[in-house]
Amino acid sequence: MAKPYRSCMARALAGTISILALALSLQLVAETARDSVPLPAPPLQLEPIVKVPPLLLRDTETLAPSEATPIIEVPPAIEVSGGLDHQPLNEPHIEPEHQAEPALDVPSVVSEPAEPIVPPPMTRLTVTLDWYLNPQHASLLVAREKGMFARRGLDVALAIPADPSVPAKLLAAGRTDLALGRQPQLHLLAAKGVPLVRVATLVAAPVSGLVMNTSLEGESREPPLEGLRIGFTDVDGRDVLLAGMLKELLGVTNGLELVGLVDVGYSALDVMREQRIDGMVVNHRYLLPRQLADEGVTTRVLPSEANGLPVHDGLILMANRDQLNGKRDAVRRLVSALEEAALWIVNHPQEAWQLLERAEPALADHTSQDAWADIFPRLALQPAAVDRGRYLRFEQYLLDAGVIEAITPLELLAIDIGTAAP
Repeated sequence: MAKPYRSCMARALAGTISILALALSLQLVAETARDSVPLPAPPLQLEPIVKVPPLLLRDTETLAPSEATPIIEVPPAIEVSGGLDHQPLNEPHIEPEHQAEPALDVPSVVSEPAEPIVPPPMTRLTVTLDWYLNPQHASLLVAREKGMFARRGLDVALAIPADPSVPAKLLAAGRTDLALGRQPQLHLLAAKGVPLVRVATLVAAPVSGLVMNTSLEGESREPPLEGLRIGFTDVDGRDVLLAGMLKELLGVTNGLELVGLVDVGYSALDVMREQRIDGMVVNHRYLLPRQLADEGVTTRVLPSEANGLPVHDGLILMANRDQLNGKRDAVRRLVSALEEAALWIVNHPQEAWQLLERAEPALADHTSQDAWADIFPRLALQPAAVDRGRYLRFEQYLLDAGVIEAITPLELLAIDIGTAAP
């Protein structure tokens, strides 16, 4: 019992001594603080770096290098200007009052119709025909009726002349954009200095000939041409076609002096039916004989290419050479439409004929329908292309026959409008 008692007394004495020592120390610190001058505190600088101490380890644990806690750098505060309000942290956050969003101004009723789409401008071209409308003009009619002109921005008007000799005169005077004609006619006009040039071919084979009344034929079926009355409608028909055929048939160079010449114009059917003439040189040999047959007049046709004339284009499209540059693009588009139309006709001849009858009721007769089978295979499938040899040979033929005095260069006679000008 004595040993435990002594131990307790020793611990109590040690505690008393510790308390007295602590009290003495506090008294000394207080007296020193009253007599000393406080040191200035260094300015407080906040660094934008937060160092996170490593995890507390027990005495028995060590920290591997790969497990060191990374230092996280906090970017400095960014001053924001504008409509954002920053509230102190010690002030409560007040939610702004809810404001209703403005309603969108959406029309509920359309009071005016939408503006119509304006179509592109159309280029108008006037084509003066060589004769009244007939199946030889099929490419022009089909291109118009099937919208082939319109799709190319063209408004093409077809004009029928008052006289067969008028179209070339109107074209030379600049009173029409284009005119239909014939290759022999073009050679004569070029020789006279008229500035006309071929830009397309519609009928690529001869369709001219001499139509004779069979009542004049004897047992040999050869008509006595000398002394007969022969009608014509234009100068090239008289001076080129008829002169060349009479030279071949009669064997003389002055055949025109051996027959009676009658200018009949558009009245070829009437004068033949009434027998005021004995024969007629024509540029549409597939039409007049059938028309006369319906009137009870039988005829015999002498094709021009089989009786002294070189092969030539039967129907061509001519332009004024002096005025072509301003219309070249429009004419090129027109010729492109003619090519499309001719190919469609050859691929669909019966459908094409039905279209022609609907478009032009005047064509809906037996004469035109019978002639259609002979005409459509002769349509030019490449209207822009120029057969250079054909034009040069015909020019030489006229020079040898004494019809012209000098050769006209090919570029003044015919051009390929599909080829860009140099």
